Amino acid sequence: MSSTELAQVTGSIEKILYKDGDSGFSVISVKVSTSESIMATGALIDVFQGETITLHGAWTVHPKFGRQFTIKDYSTKTPCTKSGIEKYLASGLIKGIGPKFAEKLVARFGEKTLEVIDTNPELLGTVPGVGPKKVEAIRQAWVDQKEISNVMVFLRSKDVSTAFAVKIFKTYGNQAVNIISRNPYRLIDDVWGVGFKSADQIALKLGLEPNSPQRVKAGFIHAINEATNFGHLYLDLESAKKQTIELLALDQTVDTTPLLKQALTELYSDDKIKLLSHDEKHFITLPHCYNAERGIAKKIKTLAATPASSFLEIDLQKIYGKLRLPDSRGIELNEEQQRGIMACFQNKITIITGGPGTGKTTLVKKLLELLDECNVSIRLAAPTGRAAKRMFEGTGRSTETIHRLLGFAPGMSGFTHNEQNALSLDYLILDEASMIDVFLMHSLLKAMPQRGHLILLGDVDQLPSVGAGNVLCDLIDSGVCAVTRLAHIFRQAQDSMIIVNAHRVNRGEFPTTSIPEAKNDFIYIRNDDPEELMGTLHSLYKKRLPMLGIKLDDAIVLSPMNRGTAGNVRINQELQEILNPAKPGGVEIQRFGQLYRENDRVMQIRNNYEKFIFNGDIGSIKAIDASDHKVTITFGERDLEYEFTELNEITLAYAISIHKSQGSEFGAVIIPIFTQHFVLLQRNLIYTAITRAKRLCILVGQSRAIAMAIGNNKSLKRNTFLKEFLTTNLEAR
Repeated sequence: MSSTELAQVTGSIEKILYKDGDSGFSVISVKVSTSESIMATGALIDVFQGETITLHGAWTVHPKFGRQFTIKDYSTKTPCTKSGIEKYLASGLIKGIGPKFAEKLVARFGEKTLEVIDTNPELLGTVPGVGPKKVEAIRQAWVDQKEISNVMVFLRSKDVSTAFAVKIFKTYGNQAVNIISRNPYRLIDDVWGVGFKSADQIALKLGLEPNSPQRVKAGFIHAINEATNFGHLYLDLESAKKQTIELLALDQTVDTTPLLKQALTELYSDDKIKLLSHDEKHFITLPHCYNAERGIAKKIKTLAATPASSFLEIDLQKIYGKLRLPDSRGIELNEEQQRGIMACFQNKITIITGGPGTGKTTLVKKLLELLDECNVSIRLAAPTGRAAKRMFEGTGRSTETIHRLLGFAPGMSGFTHNEQNALSLDYLILDEASMIDVFLMHSLLKAMPQRGHLILLGDVDQLPSVGAGNVLCDLIDSGVCAVTRLAHIFRQAQDSMIIVNAHRVNRGEFPTTSIPEAKNDFIYIRNDDPEELMGTLHSLYKKRLPMLGIKLDDAIVLSPMNRGTAGNVRINQELQEILNPAKPGGVEIQRFGQLYRENDRVMQIRNNYEKFIFNGDIGSIKAIDASDHKVTITFGERDLEYEFTELNEITLAYAISIHKSQGSEFGAVIIPIFTQHFVLLQRNLIYTAITRAKRLCILVGQSRAIAMAIGNNKSLKRNTFLKEFLTTNLEAR
């Protein structure tokens, strides 16, 4: 049905009642006469309060909200009345103009306000309190908005949401339409948050043939990238073909073999993919994935083959003698710990792994003491800021993140320390090594000096890294590195039910809550109905945690999944209302389908190298500036500014995934486990979650689901070949 056959309504946008940043679905109030306003719903991209809007659609009756207009198409034009212009400017259209300033401008220039901003912005300087900088900022914002509008018109016809349209403009500027028209699949790499489906939809609307080689090649690349999102570095060729056919909805009534073969041949010839054969199966990957694993293997083999005495003269007999004696505090090391420390002196690369309470920290402190006596240079690092802080608290020694150690600076394309500029150190001790993905490990090893010793500390039984690869596990399995496993649980650790239950879970046993004379730091709340979880959380946060002396900002929910009744999205919405409800006069905004308020706890969900903030970092919203379209978020001791269009990089963090909690500790951890999580239920998931608790662990859920998880010790095997690169002559072709 064309717009001429639809009902038509014209009026001014009185208020935007709701808008979803992802889909653009909006609910607006439109004033159609001096005495009548109507409700209208539909996908709206670039609309603002005060604008005159012509709607095409149909009248419907909503069972709850009554008569309303369903929008199929629309057009807008700038307002021409004083009240309309004031609303238009007050809506946040232009950075630097908020409600109060909009009122000032309209009082000064009346119905010519928009004309003044557009053609004579210097006149804005005649408004009291407006200096040259403010005038220039408004002028530039107006120009940008006009240019964005042109891009919006183009992208609106391709069903791209407002938020992504702004990000696209920010990336490409005035060249946005030209760049997208030439290769819409560039969006996937260049604009974070734009996925394959969005780019593909634009490509098809631009006239690209469904079975064009360009589209099939993009499909293969997307299939590999999707695999890396699940930790894999390689995708077997047959799965890649199948996924590409399904993704692109290719016509399977015809033979797609020639089309797929052509795409793969071109990708291979252009060095866009690598092909690897192993156990009579073929795998494909992206060059940077292959190069990272090969680079790690090469450096590890070099380190492992180099005698530890090559660069440092250390009296091993003297070291061993000191290990057998109690230290100044009367602490004695067991045989496992002694072997671990000796391995650090005898090998260029050493791995020390063990669960909570097995004495890793005690071992490291003694190792540091002995290294100090040898007058060697030592650096300590960890993958995240929270993990680095924990290492500092455990050792009392200066610890930094790996990114800071390697010298990453915002705006750079890499690290300052690399093969040409190695780190200056004799010993590098890395904590939480299970968190290190293949790309970060490759960068780290490139910066290791020839004389350097590398010590990796970690718990191999925890979940693997959020990023692709399974580095720590692959290194241990290869047998190339010296490995010490700490298994003995020290007596003082046995007083904590958190630690005891972590080890019970790791052995495949159900947690216990009845250990005589142990600290009451582990609670199990049986809850057979996921719908009752929110009531349980209300009770815990409102009553039980305060009674136990737990600060609410030191408590967190760790759920296996984001979606579902017991998923993080819903839990975050509930906890936001409990911990940070709306306040009279409080500032809040809605972007990307999420409501944010000042003081909300939030988490960064991607690495942002310009801001030097990383996936999993947790902070709190300090201020929301609706006028300048900016949110200030405090991460540790740093305040970072986010444009509203960047808010898809953060999410509420009252509840987070267990994967994202790695390397962190919290005063209280609440773990909801239900059968609806069955896809992800596995032993190392529960084990990792329990080990995040410092003072109190509360397990909530169905005993059947918990038993199911503990009984599943078959973790999803990641497609990696680091072990093979270390132990065979495997190479890509």
